[in-house]
Amino acid sequence: MNVWDAAKLALIVATPTLFGALILYAPKWFDVASAYWEARKPPVPQPVGPPIEQLAADLRRLLRLHASMTASAHMAMRAHRLWAVEAAIAVRAVEAARALELPHRVPCSPGELESLLRALTAAGLVLPAQVGRFTSDGRL
Repeated sequence: MNVWDAAKLALIVATPTLFGALILYAPKWFDVASAYWEARKPPVPQPVGPPIEQLAADLRRLLRLHASMTASAHMAMRAHRLWAVEAAIAVRAVEAARALELPHRVPCSPGELESLLRALTAAGLVLPAQVGRFTSDGRL
């Protein structure tokens, strides 16, 4: 038996083992390679918040709710709910200002909230023309 015959014998014996290892480890190698290529791609930009259309619709809905609550007659039931609605209006107004890239800060007083809503309207956001008076701390 010469070297050539020994090499053929080793190839015949090793081929099934190598083929089995290929079947066993190829999915893992493929996963590692695809993870490497995915890590090299730039990340897809994600929006910071909800779409501006949804923010505008939420603000309009909350402002209509605020107007109807301030016009209602039952004072005791509406005080806490009115405060919650005003807090939601402030949150959505800040999100809309951030989406429109307006300079803003979190409104602490009713005047700041009204000026932020006016700035949003000036920036092109369609809001109700008449905005009711806001309370300073949820009390009427």
